[in-house]
Order: sequence, then structure tokens, then C-alpha cells
Amino acid sequence: MPEREGRPPDLAAKLELLPDAPGVYLFHDAAGKPLYVGKARSLRQRVRSYFAPSRDLGPRKENMVAQVQDVDYIVTATPVEALILEANLIKRHHPKYNITLRDDKQYPYVRVGLGEDYPGVTLVRARGADDARYFGPYTQSRALRGTLQALRRVFPYRTCRRVQERPRACLDHFIGRCLAPCLGRVTPEEYGEMISRLILFLSGRGDEVSEQLEQRMRTAAGELAFESAAAYRDQLRAFGSILAGQKIESSSLVDRDVVAVATDPVEACAQVFFFRRGKLVGRESFPLRGAEPGREAEAMSAFLTQFYSVAAETPREVLLSTDVEDRGLVEAWLTGLRGRKVSLAVPRRGEGARLMEMALRNAGLALEERRRRRGSEDETVQADLIALADALGLEDYPQRIECYDVSNISGRDPAASMVVFEGGKPRKEDYRHFRLRTAGPDDYAMMREVLHRRLRHRRTGTQGASTEADSFDVLPDLIIVDGGRGHVQVASEVLQDEGLGTIAVFGLAKEQEILYPPGGAPPVVMPAGSGALFTLMRLRDEAHRFALAYHRKLRARRSLKSVLDGIPGIGPARRTALLKHFGSGKAIAAASLEDLAAVSGLTAPAARAVHDWFHPADKLKPVPDQEGTE
Repeated sequence: MPEREGRPPDLAAKLELLPDAPGVYLFHDAAGKPLYVGKARSLRQRVRSYFAPSRDLGPRKENMVAQVQDVDYIVTATPVEALILEANLIKRHHPKYNITLRDDKQYPYVRVGLGEDYPGVTLVRARGADDARYFGPYTQSRALRGTLQALRRVFPYRTCRRVQERPRACLDHFIGRCLAPCLGRVTPEEYGEMISRLILFLSGRGDEVSEQLEQRMRTAAGELAFESAAAYRDQLRAFGSILAGQKIESSSLVDRDVVAVATDPVEACAQVFFFRRGKLVGRESFPLRGAEPGREAEAMSAFLTQFYSVAAETPREVLLSTDVEDRGLVEAWLTGLRGRKVSLAVPRRGEGARLMEMALRNAGLALEERRRRRGSEDETVQADLIALADALGLEDYPQRIECYDVSNISGRDPAASMVVFEGGKPRKEDYRHFRLRTAGPDDYAMMREVLHRRLRHRRTGTQGASTEADSFDVLPDLIIVDGGRGHVQVASEVLQDEGLGTIAVFGLAKEQEILYPPGGAPPVVMPAGSGALFTLMRLRDEAHRFALAYHRKLRARRSLKSVLDGIPGIGPARRTALLKHFGSGKAIAAASLEDLAAVSGLTAPAARAVHDWFHPADKLKPVPDQEGTE
């Protein structure tokens, strides 16, 4: 049994007394609330590594370590026991910094009530300590109910809770969805055979069920029991339509799960494909809370322990999209769950790699679907803004947020963007881009210029909601600049110069998604799965896209003007006319003589000069006049 250790009076002393033994550790904040639960082969080495100067924990865990005021630990007999205890403690405490399954208590199971005379089939939210057979967990309750409804055409199991004698049959019996055990119209043995076939199907052995139904149909026909044969035929057809969805196959007949984890800066998703006897019998998508981008191995390890601790069955083989720390330890734990050998593998080639690519693609699509769904939920957006205000210490949630980004290549064609979100949603009519005058590759000076230009455009005393005409008149509640401490310090100085020091400003660093306040205050690390972080990332990415698009446009114009400068007879006025008429250099280069001659201000010789510049092989073709005659 695990042995609970004593608690030294302070954290430093406790770190010195950590034992070199397997176990589980718990980090606590100043209020004694668990921040993180972890397992270790050696508590001394693992826990002390969090406080080593050379640590590489990632921004989320760095923020967690800064809050640690106490550490508690439990010594276990083996590392496997530590793994099991870790999973149990995470479920009990739901620590803020652990990677956890979202809404793990809500995932349904299919329960087949074995041990009863007439086993019922129901959906439940937890596995009980009884003789029933469980399948799951599943994530799509609605789809699961639809599948069970379809299965009742083949396996007419009872759904009511009473099986005693009743005065008359219910509607389910009359439409062929129940064998009416309550009226004694089926023996326990016959009903049990039907339930056995249902269990075979739920276990992924649908082919065996199909063979059994076909054999029973032939036997009934041979005995001239044509009514029974027709019933089996109808069941076989219905069952064939259910099996039609299982088209993806594996050459291996070993029961296996294919597990892929995809992450983005907001959240992560684990996709599981279930193969039984070579056929894909189902797939489920599990969102993960607290995972960091670039740390898929950590997310995979957390998912495996949490998912298989509640899964109804463990397969012979589990294919992973990324390797996990202590793979042998996880294999030993899964082997103990299954009672037989379980192996973990990361496929690099062949069929396994093909299946993994499919699973990864589906995990990415699941993440994209969640992002789209979040963007359309107004109530969630408002809650995210409130959470953002709490995290940043704002008095009220920011109704209007402006984000700024600059784009240039070695100082050439510098451009900047202003992107506006109101109520958590893009207000594209208020977007603005700036052609900067700052010389040289100085991002800080460019940021200073764009903010000064934006703030000086406002008219003092303007109130109310913004319109297209007065987008500069309404001041933001929050300013986000794309960058780190240097960029936010520049932005803060500009606000002070303009007498707007009360406007909150933060810098959002790329990749690590850390928010930097001005004045050198500690950075703010938003929860990795939070909608508030998602809102800021959308804002920053939109500003980057808008600035980059304008920078490319300026660069293309400069390149085109350089090209047009070499054409005889094409001066500034005609260059402007060509760009205004065609819109791009590509369109000018592809234009015909007729199209060029139609440009206002372009004479026939000038049109010929432009056309010959881009099409030297066509110099002998006559030039049409403005009316289109040769």
C-alpha cells in the first residue's frame, strides 16, 4: 500500500528530504490547492528537476512552478502503482496544470446487463462494479443512440426496466423492435443467443454475426420454415447496411487502437481509431485541456493513462503518433489491465504509418471544427472576454480590442496593420493598414510610428460606437501589440505621450503565447485551453495576416514600377493608369494589345511598347486604335 510521508516546514527543506523512490507528487499553491499531480520513478530526481536552473518546462509549467508554495508526495511500491495513483488523483483533484480529458465524466457507455434472465441494453455514464458488459467510452451521444436504434432492427433487445408479466405487448413488439420477454414470447436461451450476437458486433466481430445469421436462414429454409427464413433474411439485410460503414480495413487481424494527438496553441485533440479483427469498428475524438503546442508526447502520455483507465477494453496493440516517456511502464500497466501482453508502437512506414496519417488528419479536422464552433457561440465569447479581463487585471471586460503588427523585409516596404475586435468578433470595416515612413529595419520605431499615427487621428471627446467613417474616433479598451517586452514598452510610451496611459496594453509573443505587460512586470500565461487565449490568438493572427497582405501588395507595386520604369514612353502618369486599370502586374503582363490600347491616356505607340516589353515575340502584330480598328 502507498505510504504517506510527513511534511517538512518549508519547501526548500522538503526538497532536500525527497526520497529516491517511486511515487506521486502534488504541487500546491499558497492556499493549499493542488496545482499539479505527477508520477516519478525517483521522486527526488523528478521533483527537484522542476526547480533546477537549466530546466526546460515550457511557459505553462514555468508559470505553475512560480506559484508552488508546497509539495506533497506519496511513495509507492512500484512505478506502475505510481502511474495508477496519479490517474486517480488527477480525477479527484482536477489540478489546473494537468492535461485532462474534457468532460470525462460525461462520456457514455453501452451497458449489456449480463447476469439477468433477459439482459437489457442501456446507455450509462459510468461503469458499475457488477456482472454487466460495458462498451466505450464514446464521445458522440447522439450518434451512439442512432446506432443503437439501427441495431434494434437486427437485435430486438428490451429497453424497458420491467420484464414481469404484462397484460399486453408494447408498441416496440408490434413494430419488431422487441421480442416481448414480458409476455413470455421468447425463452431466456433464445433471448441470450440474440444478446450474444449483439455483444459480438459491439466487440468488432460483425463478420461472425453475419455468418451466424446466414447459417440460420439456410437452416430454416431447409426445414421449410419459410417465415423464419424470411425474418433472418431481413435481419441479414439490415445488418449488412450497418456493416457497410466498416470499409476501412487493416491486413493485421490483431485487435489494435490507433491513437493520434494533434495540438494547436489553444487546445489539443486525441483521435482514436478502433480496429477489431482487421476492421475499423469505430472512432472517437477526445479534446484535451491544458496541453501545450509542441509537447505532443506529454499530451499523449496523459491521454493514454486517463483514457484506458476508463475504457471498457484494452486491445493487443496500440499505435501512437508520438512516443511517450516511460513507454515500458505504460505497456506494463496496460498489460495488467488487459491480463495479457499489450504493446505500444510508433509506426514509421507501411500500413501502420498510413493508418496513423489518417488518424492525425482527423484529429486536425476535429480541432478545426471546435474552433469554428467556438467562434459562433456568442455567450462563450462574452465569457472568454470576462476571463480575459480577470487574467489581465482589467476593471471590466474589453469591448473593443485593437491589435497592431508590422511587416517588412530588411526595412523595405514597411507596412503595419490595425485590426479591431468588438464584442470578441472581428470588425473588419474598422481595419486599417499603414504605409510606414520609418527608414531601416527598426521594428520598435515602426511600432512607435503606427501607434502615434493612429492615436493622433482621433478627435477629442468623440463617444459612442464606431462607424466606418470614424473608426479612429473611438478609443480601444485594450491594445495588443505583436511582440515581446520591447514592443509593449514602446506602445506604453506612446500612450503616455498621447495622454492615454489608462488604456491597457500588452504584448503577445509568438509561439509561446505569453502576454507581456509594460514596465517589466511578470508575464501572464493564459490557460492553454482557454477561450480567452483563443480570442487573443485570433486577433494577433488576423493582424499578422492583414499586415503581411499589405506588405506584399507594396512590394509587388514597387517591383512592377521598377519593371515599368524601363519601358520607353511610360512615365508616372501612365504607370498609375495601368495599375488602376488592371490592378496588378500579372494582369498587365497578360493583357492583349486590344486591352492595353483601351487604357485611358495610353496611346497606340505606348500600348505597343508595353506589350512588346512583356511579349517580345509579338512585335510584328499591328496595334488597334482606340475604336478597335486596325
